[in-house]
This record gives sequence, C-alpha cells and structure tokens, in this order.
Amino acid sequence: MGGNSRPGTPGGPKVETTVTNVSDPSQLSIGCKAFFEKDNEIRQAEILSIRDKAMRNNIQRTAEDVPLDTSNSKIEYEFYLHYVEFNKRLDEWVSDSRARLDKPVVFPKKKNKGSHGGSQQAAREKRRKTNTGGSIATATTPQTPDAIRHDDAAYTAPQKNISKEKEIEKLRTGGSMAQSTSEVARMKNLNVIEMGQYQVEPWYFSPYPLEYAHTPILYICEFCLCFYANKTQYSRHRSKCTLQHPPGNEIYRKDDLSFFEIDGRRQKTYCRNLCLLSKCFLDHKTLYYDVDPFLFYIMTQRDERGCHIIGYFSKEKESSDNYNLACILTLPQYQRMGFGRSLMQFSYELSKAEGKVGSPEKPLSDLGLLSYRTYWSEVLVDMLVGFDGEISIDELSHMTSFTVQDIMHALFSLDAIRYYHGQHCIVLSERVMEAHERFKRKKHRKIDSSCLRWVPKVFTQAELRYL
Repeated sequence: MGGNSRPGTPGGPKVETTVTNVSDPSQLSIGCKAFFEKDNEIRQAEILSIRDKAMRNNIQRTAEDVPLDTSNSKIEYEFYLHYVEFNKRLDEWVSDSRARLDKPVVFPKKKNKGSHGGSQQAAREKRRKTNTGGSIATATTPQTPDAIRHDDAAYTAPQKNISKEKEIEKLRTGGSMAQSTSEVARMKNLNVIEMGQYQVEPWYFSPYPLEYAHTPILYICEFCLCFYANKTQYSRHRSKCTLQHPPGNEIYRKDDLSFFEIDGRRQKTYCRNLCLLSKCFLDHKTLYYDVDPFLFYIMTQRDERGCHIIGYFSKEKESSDNYNLACILTLPQYQRMGFGRSLMQFSYELSKAEGKVGSPEKPLSDLGLLSYRTYWSEVLVDMLVGFDGEISIDELSHMTSFTVQDIMHALFSLDAIRYYHGQHCIVLSERVMEAHERFKRKKHRKIDSSCLRWVPKVFTQAELRYL
C-alpha cells in the first residue's frame, strides 16, 4: 500500500459514475455508493453484496441487472458495506432500515460493449510501455539519504489491481491461498472466532474451507490451532488434545513469557492453520500452502493450563536480502500491551546471535512502517542519550543489528541529521528528548538476551532444495 493512501481505501483507475436518487432499497445494487447510518453518523458506503435478511441468501446483483422484485413487501434486505475512506475491518452487514435514501446514490456507469475492446487494447499498450520503458524505478536503485528522508516508497507496498478472471486463474494455478484482497476477498467470511476464554471478531477475509465460512462461531484450539464449526466437535477435540504449548522447541523463557521455534517443513498443519488465523487480522498478507521455506517464532504466555499464543513472526530460512522477519502479528486480544514491540526486539536478538544485521521484509504496510519506525527511533535515542563520545552510523548498526538504511530512515524521521562544520552529525532536539523522557516513564517488556537458548540453524543443500 502506498504511503499516501488511507488504510482500507481501495485504489485503482477511476470508474465512470452516475448520480441519482432512489426511493426504495430494492433499487440499490452491488457497486453503488449510498449513505447509511453508522454510530449516530451518516457515512457513505459501497455495497459489496445484498442478501435476503430472513433467508440469508445472497442476491448477486449489479447495476446492469433489473431491479429486485418488490411484489412481496415483507422481504427485507441486508447490505454488506465498505465505508468509504475507512479501514476494511469496519465492513459489516446492515439492514435496509439504516439506508438514507434522502441522499443521492452513486451508481457505476454501465459498460459499453462496443468500447470494451478498445479499453483492453489501451490496457495492453499501457502494460507494454511499462514493461519496456526505461524510466521505471527499480528496487535495486540505490537511495540517497535525502530520498530516504522524503520518500517512504521503498518501505511501503504499491497498489496492485487485477481482474476477477486473473484472480481466479491465480488461485487455480498458483500455490497461493489468497493473492489479492481487491476482488475475490473483499467480504469477511467469518463472524466470530473463539480461542480459549476469548471471542474475537475477525477483521478481514481468510480462506478457511467453505463449510466453515459464515458459521455463527468458529472454534479454534489455542494450542494446536485446529478449527471446528461445531461446539460439540470442539469440546470433543479439547478432551483429547494433549498439546499444552506450540509444537516446537522452546528457545526463550523468562517470567511468564516463552518463545517457541517451529520449522514449517516439520509442522506443516500447525503453520498452515497459523497462516489462516493471521489472515483474519492482516489485510495485506499473502498466504501460501507451502510453509516449508519459513521458520515460525511463537510468543506465548504461560499459566497453569499451558502456554497460550500471543503472537508470532515468521522468518525465511534463507534470505538473499538479509530479512530477519517476513510477517508479524499480535492477536487482537493481546494488542496494546507491548507484545508487538517484544516481537520486534526478539527478531533483532536472533540477528545479534547470528552476528548479522537484519531488517523486516519490504515492502511494509503503512501501519507496519509506523510501528517499526517508532521502535527504531526509541532504541536509537535511548542508545545515543546514554552514549559518551563519538559514534558512527556503522557502529550503531553493529550495536543494534539495524541496517544502515533503517537507521538513516529513523534519524531523518526524527529530523536528527544536521550538517555542521563540513560534516553530518546527529542532533537530538528538545522535542525528541521530551518524547524520550515520556518513553522512559512507561513500563516496557524487555527481552533478556541471557535467557535465549538458541543456536543459529545451518541448513544443508538437501534441506533447501525445494525452497
């Protein structure tokens, strides 16, 4: 996602529209934008699906279809809405009584079949120019500090728009379980997830099997991550499940916090279930059936019943770009407690044990970039405040295992790089120092490197053959 777009706002080419007034909810169609009541406010929303409220049958309609049959006045409709300029996690089913028909409705203009071939030709021509043009910036282009300072493009993902036909073809021929969130996966397919003592409402679509979709509650075992649509089946599984922690090696333990390392090749079922669960809360995650190339590090909290999963991050076994993290998630029931920062810190502790510098996999989502930039800044400022003497960027990189590019990005975001007497120096402003004092007054979970029991894994060519 680009750095200038709001989360959950779909991007892409502009679509021609017509604005009109309607008098009945049955005149609304999929793709139109109408106004609905939400939290005592009136918000514009795009209709993604329509269904019969009583029968819960989806009515797949577009602007090109004839209006719904209104002969039966008892029929009530529900609309699945995406609120314009709001995150997709707020998408929901609403009744037709919340529609504000006194305001204009924006309908997508019907496609002209005669000009369809011309638009396809124009699209092909545009793709040809993009593929052959010499002015397109590439990922290998070196960035200057000024470019890092003013441009977040290297850290955030570009928008990608693919048609529904290409999406389905990718799902059929590729190994991905979900390639795009713009076409097939625009609607949430789960209502509530129950894990242990918590019930959580999913934020986004996740490609669970069809028979588990749209059930009132999806039950997930918090130790093995097996999922069930029926409470009785889940209770029977819990009575027989012997796991009390993730199926891997415990490599860290301090107080009630533990980390487990899991090889995707050895525990395929668990890791695939973990990816399905994480997709419920990560809009831009791409899932793969093949989890062999990854190691998963599960953070858990211990009590008398076992080790309960809090979050995780994954890491490639062999990364040509020295990425120390591929995907990171803290489950919603444990968010805003400092666990996300602990996951980031632990990934860098592993990099220190390997004797390498590391960085999260690019591109980052906008929220991921914000979280990492905050973490980098806090660590660097805390180190610089307590340091006496001169220090270089390379020395900071060696001490923190941050890459030079990430350090420069964080320092420029703090406006801490100044030019003085013919050389660049680091200057911490009063605003930065005040923020540091507020940070020090808060209690933060810290990873104790002395409690880490881990040796970097060395994989043979045979083990990496199919990666």
